[in-house]
Amino acid sequence: MTTEATVETGAWIRRFHPAPQAAHRLVCFPHAGGSASFYFPVSRTLAPHADVLAIQYPGRQDRRHEPCVDSIPALADILVDELAPWCADRPVTFFGHSMGASLAFEVASRLEARGTVLHGLFASGRRAPSTARDERVHLKDDNGLIADITRLSGTDTQVLGDPEVLRMILPAVRADYRAAETYRWTGGTKLSCPVAALTGDDDPQVTLDEARAWGEHTSGPFDLKVFPGGHFYLNSQAAQVIAALKDHMK
Repeated sequence: MTTEATVETGAWIRRFHPAPQAAHRLVCFPHAGGSASFYFPVSRTLAPHADVLAIQYPGRQDRRHEPCVDSIPALADILVDELAPWCADRPVTFFGHSMGASLAFEVASRLEARGTVLHGLFASGRRAPSTARDERVHLKDDNGLIADITRLSGTDTQVLGDPEVLRMILPAVRADYRAAETYRWTGGTKLSCPVAALTGDDDPQVTLDEARAWGEHTSGPFDLKVFPGGHFYLNSQAAQVIAALKDHMK
């Protein structure tokens, strides 16, 4: 078995507050256009109760000069190898928001195929893999892309008003939108782990039926949690979301 002492975080993983003695590990997958730092407050709050890892996609922040990966399956193929050693020494829960939920599901499926079953999967702000919409925002021009980001309130308005910063982040945002919008579940066996779907009651990206359909993707327990708010409900409901994670990782 690989021990923690031999595991390197590498380019794909950020471990802001290492908690080597924690009984549980939480792996967080960012939304489209997001970065690992989005989960810094979660890591700070949960340490030392949980050892929190956050995924850093290429094309942003310290990886901004690397080419983006615009495919959920391609990202999952990479991340299953990156995360496998971190799933060998204690119970692990995945948390993914929006695009990150689809990616977390695909990585979890690949891990189960290798014999590793998660402690749980939290799918936030994302419709179930078995549901699909014809979305083409990634094909719009920059103004159209910015308009959609603004509509969902996923990026600080100061960033949206800074042309230089926008030029830096838009390629990554577009690649992530392409990955999320072109993702199609190819079928296969259900997960064995518990799955919880989290959604805002005013999220234009996810209906309650689409969130509830996550239950079709596990043979284990399923729970649907509905919070006040839109697509980024978790910004205003952070305390409640973290409480749910703590309860799950008891």
